[in-house]
Amino acid sequence: MMTFSKVGEFVSAEPFRPFRIQMASGQSFDIRHPEMILVGRTSVRVYFPPDVSGESGDRWKEVSLMLMETIEPLVAAAPGAQK
Repeated sequence: MMTFSKVGEFVSAEPFRPFRIQMASGQSFDIRHPEMILVGRTSVRVYFPPDVSGESGDRWKEVSLMLMETIEPLVAAAPGAQK
């Protein structure tokens, strides 16, 4: 179980560093900007911008802190790295 203070440390880090939340279900959420997440006492809301395929409207997903397994920094690919 993740605590709201641990998630808050990642969200409020200066400078902000993108991070990934890994859920017990195997689903993961990449947080690339601090405005993509809202941290509460028992859950977080993750923001998804409108889909480039034409889906209208913003979307939020409520995510339980109890179901979070890990939170880790996202490592940026080195310039010129092969995919």
